[in-house]
Amino acid sequence: MRRQLLTSVAMIIVTTVVFGLGYSLLVTVIGQAAFSHQANGSYVTEHGKVVGSSLIGQSFTDAKGDPVAKYFQSRPSEAVTNASTDNITVGESSNLGPSNPLLIGFIPGVSTPVGPNGKPLPTNPYATASDPFCVPVDTTSAAAPVVSPSAGQKLARNSDGSYVCDPDTVPERAIAYRQEFGLSPTYEVPVDAVTASGSGLDPDISIANAELQAPTVARARDLPLSTVLRLVGANTTGRSLGLFGDPGVNVLTLNIALDTYQAQH
Repeated sequence: MRRQLLTSVAMIIVTTVVFGLGYSLLVTVIGQAAFSHQANGSYVTEHGKVVGSSLIGQSFTDAKGDPVAKYFQSRPSEAVTNASTDNITVGESSNLGPSNPLLIGFIPGVSTPVGPNGKPLPTNPYATASDPFCVPVDTTSAAAPVVSPSAGQKLARNSDGSYVCDPDTVPERAIAYRQEFGLSPTYEVPVDAVTASGSGLDPDISIANAELQAPTVARARDLPLSTVLRLVGANTTGRSLGLFGDPGVNVLTLNIALDTYQAQH
């Protein structure tokens, strides 16, 4: 009995040291020696300062949250930035299903609005002239989207009396994208311009998305469109292993390349 107990204790100690400490140390050493950039977060620096990671998308907006015209805009991201440090502190995926009105809005036959009595409504009473799929928001400072309004709940309104729509639905994101980049109200925008990736953190946009944004960026920077498109091409990555996924444009490195080009010319 005593011998078996000692053997068991010895095995626990050995396996803890070998697999708990030794393996972790070995992986760390190999990672730092052969893949130090990737192992340390794939940070991107500009003028000696870390400005982001090539693996995580980030926004390029002003203090009001509006897109800065001279920068390419990333796809929607679930990354949360710490206001005091300007660093991304939380990353998540939304996990919204394809019929969830918080994602697609109120679409007849797919996602039906519910009235204060809890019963589905035949039409969307919150529809606006620009967004027939509008999901309204409440009047709180957080302007939370309201999928099932309760009796007496106050919904936010615009000055013309129309409902304020949740800006994070795909229809509202498409409207904002078309307005930002001078497209017609019916232009079919790239899907990556209005949806987050599976991880919610993807830093890349499609080539089609980048090409639509390029004229606006070129005008804001007073650069030839050909120059901006050349930098888009220089910051485009191919398919993984040449087979998987689609080519993508890394927005962070592209925007840094634009800043660097203008600083040098």
